[in-house]
Amino acid sequence: MPERTVVIGSRSGLHARPATAFVRAAAELNTPVTIAREDGTPVAANSLLSVLALGAGHGDKVTLAAEGEDAGEALDALAALLVQDHDA
Repeated sequence: MPERTVVIGSRSGLHARPATAFVRAAAELNTPVTIAREDGTPVAANSLLSVLALGAGHGDKVTLAAEGEDAGEALDALAALLVQDHDA
């Protein structure tokens, strides 16, 4: 199962606005994706409540994992969203 570990780029962390953009992008994929804080339990990346419940702050590391033939592309696209500063 491919994985990507990234650092949250938004200064306010993975709060409502960046989390919503991330979840919308994950929901549009044909590949199931999970997200987890470092050493945490993975949650569905297409669930806004689950993603917000992670409580991931600026500079926190999260790991994305996906299955399927498009997993690498899906992870790259979602990782790119997480490293951006949506608060700028």
